[in-house]
Amino acid sequence: STMRERKTTDPLHSTDPPHSSRDLSEGKKLRLKQEVGLISGVSLIAGTMIGSGIFMSPEWVLHHMGNPVSSLLIWAACGLLAMFGALSYAELGTIIKESGGEYIYILRIFGSFPAFLFAYTSVILVRPAGLAAVCLSFAEYAVAPFYPGCSSPQVVIKCTAAACILILTIINCLNVRLATSVMNIFTAAKLLALFVIVVGGLVLLAKGETQSFQNGFQGTTAGIGTVGVAFYQGLWSYDGWNNLNYVTEELKKPEVTLPRAVMIAIPLVTCLYLLVNVSYLAAMTPSELLSSGAVAVTWGDKVLGSWAWLMSLSVALSTFGSSNGTFFSGGRVCYIAAREGHMPDILSMAHVRCLTPSPALLFTSAMSLIMIISGNFTSIVNFFSFMAWFFYGMTISGLLYLKIKKPELPRSYKVPIIIPIIVLMAAVYLVLAPIIDQPQMEILYIILFIFSGIIFYFPLVRFKYHPRFLQTVTLHLQLLLEVAPTTRDAN
Repeated sequence: STMRERKTTDPLHSTDPPHSSRDLSEGKKLRLKQEVGLISGVSLIAGTMIGSGIFMSPEWVLHHMGNPVSSLLIWAACGLLAMFGALSYAELGTIIKESGGEYIYILRIFGSFPAFLFAYTSVILVRPAGLAAVCLSFAEYAVAPFYPGCSSPQVVIKCTAAACILILTIINCLNVRLATSVMNIFTAAKLLALFVIVVGGLVLLAKGETQSFQNGFQGTTAGIGTVGVAFYQGLWSYDGWNNLNYVTEELKKPEVTLPRAVMIAIPLVTCLYLLVNVSYLAAMTPSELLSSGAVAVTWGDKVLGSWAWLMSLSVALSTFGSSNGTFFSGGRVCYIAAREGHMPDILSMAHVRCLTPSPALLFTSAMSLIMIISGNFTSIVNFFSFMAWFFYGMTISGLLYLKIKKPELPRSYKVPIIIPIIVLMAAVYLVLAPIIDQPQMEILYIILFIFSGIIFYFPLVRFKYHPRFLQTVTLHLQLLLEVAPTTRDAN
């Protein structure tokens, strides 16, 4: 569909009122509701972070680090890095009070072209790929009880993952409050599951099961690239620390809710992750953990006995809740980018009754279904992490620019400048280390894909070439989907 011609306003320099748009039938402005409070904010962060990673990544972190103690240090460092990144983003969220996360920050600070490249990469590939990976993990655990003693057929796994995406689409298109309620319920369920694992591990440690920790740092890997890949696998489990910045306009009192939710959710998740890893290593030797295809299920077989099926159920609930959070925030990136004229106009519209960005959610769903066809968990994690940290680094450098060049901008929360500097150094390391240590053709393909957005940017956005027939298509889609243009929240 067509892309709208807009006069770009910069909230860093201007206080102009938000652009107007009219309801199809009543001539009123449509706006997404502010229905995300502190509890829902904590649930969105923690619920998205606690997904498939903590149940699948521990073996890969241990594999790359070569030692249980050093792998625990990686998990702690990943949690600290996620906390530093989220605190930096919290300050950005109080300066630029718009939804869209990295996209809107890059747009307001660096301009249209890099923001378009981020939106193009994120909407077409990164977000759908991440959602597909989590839904495939959900499907593997959900169907496993129906195929005892053998591996589940791939066609069944992929059909279940597709069904998961379709259910999430319906939930998120119907009502924001319904979507946040699902997040709250499933976050509580997964926290309970992790609590069971933690308590089981403490009981084992009390019985003297400490052999996995007795060799210190023996056999630790020291390669720059290998440590970087271990960080990728660990940080995958923490992905979601920035999710609240994607829905800033839907937060109640964002200047208060955003920093508080971050300070509650991320330390909670980090402590749980460390205790869960200790529990895994108390129940299994490092070699058993490395040979386990599903760490949580193996732990359940060893510790819970006949109740081991609870672990499969818990992981399925956890991954479903995480995929809901990923879908909720991922659809907003598509919606905000379209609202700024960087995506087809139809994707910037909201349902006239439900007040949800249903076209953007439907598009995200369609792209994720395509990704499921050729999904591979490990490759998606490394690919996702490389691209994500490239843009995280760009966003954090934007915050440093604002702190140094525009300290007078009003903000209700300030992070010490050393914190974004540390995050930026970590982002540079995570992007460059695997390239320098073990260059792979896949990295070249990723870079080429990012810059392939140039082909679309100049004709469609820069020179605003809009074929007329697409305007007719947009109008018909509006009538079919019952959607209308929206306006920004006037924060």
